[in-house]
Amino acid sequence: MNIKPIHTKRDYKAALKSVEGLMNARAGSPEGDRLDILVTLIQAYEAKHFPLLPPSPVEGEFGP
Repeated sequence: MNIKPIHTKRDYKAALKSVEGLMNARAGSPEGDRLDILVTLIQAYEAKHFPLLPPSPVEGEFGP
């Protein structure tokens, strides 16, 4: 299993492409383990580079 950290946008895109090919992998199989690891790395990259900020309240939408 040749998995490396995701440092760049190119690494990120390559990891997403790898995940596409593993979507039907069985849990517990080598392919399933690879999928789990890649998804964890992708989530960490996305949390760092594409943070989801809480929405700002809209005046009057939830009250007077």
